[in-house]
Amino acid sequence: MCYSLSLQPSIDYRNRKTPKFHGDRAVLTSSLPTLRFPSLPERDRRKKLLLCSGRGVGFLKFDGNTPVELCGIIPRHRFRVSCSDARRTPAEVTAQPDFSEFITSERVKVVAMLALALALCNADRVVMSVAIVPLSLSRGWSKSFSGIVQSSFLWGYLISPIAGGTLVDRYGGKVVMAWGVALWSLATFLTPWAADTSLWALLAARAMVGVAEGVALPCMNNMVARWFPPTERSRAVGIAMAGFQLGNVVGLMLSPILMSQGGIYGPFVIFGLSGFLWLLVWLSATSSVPDRHPQITKSELEYIKQKQQTSTRVNKQYITGGIPPFGRLLSKMPTWAVIVANSMHSWGFFVILSWMPIYFNTVYHVNLKQAAWFSAVPWSMMAFTGYLAGFWSDLLIRRGTSITLTRKIMQSIGFIGPGIALIGLTTAKQPLVASAWLSLAVGLKSFSHLGFLINLQEIAPEYSGVLHGMCLTAGTLAAIVGTVGAGFFVELLGSFQGFILLTAILYLLSALFYNIYATGERVDFDTTAA
Repeated sequence: MCYSLSLQPSIDYRNRKTPKFHGDRAVLTSSLPTLRFPSLPERDRRKKLLLCSGRGVGFLKFDGNTPVELCGIIPRHRFRVSCSDARRTPAEVTAQPDFSEFITSERVKVVAMLALALALCNADRVVMSVAIVPLSLSRGWSKSFSGIVQSSFLWGYLISPIAGGTLVDRYGGKVVMAWGVALWSLATFLTPWAADTSLWALLAARAMVGVAEGVALPCMNNMVARWFPPTERSRAVGIAMAGFQLGNVVGLMLSPILMSQGGIYGPFVIFGLSGFLWLLVWLSATSSVPDRHPQITKSELEYIKQKQQTSTRVNKQYITGGIPPFGRLLSKMPTWAVIVANSMHSWGFFVILSWMPIYFNTVYHVNLKQAAWFSAVPWSMMAFTGYLAGFWSDLLIRRGTSITLTRKIMQSIGFIGPGIALIGLTTAKQPLVASAWLSLAVGLKSFSHLGFLINLQEIAPEYSGVLHGMCLTAGTLAAIVGTVGAGFFVELLGSFQGFILLTAILYLLSALFYNIYATGERVDFDTTAA
């Protein structure tokens, strides 16, 4: 009777006593001389070893002294121990939660609250994309000046991510997210008063929304890393980012309706008040880490701890209040891979978010409500495909695909797909066709969340907050250039199509850069690059 152990490229063969699967977790084997563990060349590293129980190999030991018996598990059949199984202890292998247990767990409730926060984040952000049309008409603003007004949000967003990410790493996601939601909800609620006071007050209010919202994604990333084991993080990010995209849908669809009922400033008041309602639930029902959650079950807490034993570590420098090692972070090319990817993501995201209502209104001559609806449909697609991408990403990793390859697959789909779809958008003659191309572009774009966004947790789990802040700052600079540049580009050339083609080309180049330099393994930031 034989059993087969599938060997993946990430196994370290140099130490035959402790072959390593996906990183630094050792898999100890009994009766090593009997195994006759070979020194395989690079091209043969995916071959299988046959473990014959008749030769005295009765069990394997996984990361400790608890044996996993081979004899008698599946009589007269081969038993495949995959790379993902090799990273688990026996208790973990037999204690995988089913879908009903997963969906009703406290960690899913936490990520659902994060999804609602991100929905409010984008709703408060996107409302200006709709309100800018009547504001521009009533005040005689040009397209270039409208772009400057819309970019005022980004001025604030440029300031806070690095500081916010550092605070998140030090104080946890619950507290920082609470302050962020409170401040951006207050600024949104006060926007009508600011607009009636002066232009500078309006710009300051929108900049304050940007400052407060700069902590939202670092908080999400930080809490996902603490609440979810590696094999569930893609789904968690998919759920959270689905809320993020649904915020666009809610903001774009409800804003024209609320404006027709409550005036141009109606959406600002409603969305601002909604943030304070969310805050009451968040403070009473969540915690930054599972250990402090008042309602988590013992079994779920043990499951999370067990799965995260080797995937996270505490950075003592942060506990003592040290300064993040910005120089060492920037000395590694995987850091630049996620920075470049985030910059392109932000460029495309804010250009589409800010200019598509105006694009449909100008190019296809549809009214404001129709323009908002045509612009909202793609974000619905993104929310749906984002969860599917997360499920597929986790599935690839569980089946043994390396984390690096999985992230590159997701990122390639998330950038190359939108690049091609945007080229198709420039050829559309009807608004329905244009909305279909835009839906395809934005829907495929969601795959990139399972590339660069979750990659931050993997290359630097101890610095994920500050690294995310650095990425957001770079992305915000790109978004300002894209949002303001689109307005000037259209005024100079008289067409949106040229700017859309430029965006498509940048997507393709960014995908190439990420695939060359990205990795899914932990990066050593304790030393600078040679």
